[in-house]
Amino acid sequence: MQHPWNQIAQGERHRSRLSTRLAAISGVFGGALVVGTLAAMLTGLSAAPPGPPHGSAAAEQVAALRTELEDTRGKLALAEVRIERFSAVAKYSGLYKVPADLATAIYDIALAEGIHPSLGFQLIKVESGFKAGARSDKGAIGYAQVRLKTARGYDPSLTERDLHDRDTNLRIGFRFLKDMLAQFDQDLQMALLAYNRGPGRVVELISRGEDPSNGYAQSVLKGVRKGS
Repeated sequence: MQHPWNQIAQGERHRSRLSTRLAAISGVFGGALVVGTLAAMLTGLSAAPPGPPHGSAAAEQVAALRTELEDTRGKLALAEVRIERFSAVAKYSGLYKVPADLATAIYDIALAEGIHPSLGFQLIKVESGFKAGARSDKGAIGYAQVRLKTARGYDPSLTERDLHDRDTNLRIGFRFLKDMLAQFDQDLQMALLAYNRGPGRVVELISRGEDPSNGYAQSVLKGVRKGS
């Protein structure tokens, strides 16, 4: 069994490595934010005692140290997740040349709605070019080009004004794509066509023996990076 003092030393080395990784991405999100995140993650960690415990309190002290180490591991794991998120958002922000706050919203909402972020970013690029005020001649609105009729299928109380809200627009758009995937048996090309042309139109064309393809799915998929 590994001695508790060795475990503490390993925890300190791990914490040092995390500090280095956080510093590497601080230029994108601001040093204060990253340092603050690290401080919050590691709050409560105490320095190792100057020497090994002695006497009847030894067992209690070792047990307390083990509990503290487990808590530290949990905090470090959470820090790892946050670092990965910061890194991914920074990557997409640079790749698509969009502000960090928009990149963060697309990344977080895509994941929350069960859409891979790479697909989410490419969808928004093709739909609106990342323009909040985009509007089609058919009344599709915003980043994800959501129509009010589609949005009200999820929430009848939504108004056109609501669809100009960034997060609402993205959430409805990604949720609709997720539903199209379910409707078309996870066939991504068909789901994208349904997103673009409407599921009713796609089904109608297929039932008549016609190919519903119009190049839209290929435009989205050519920029999707599945491993990113």
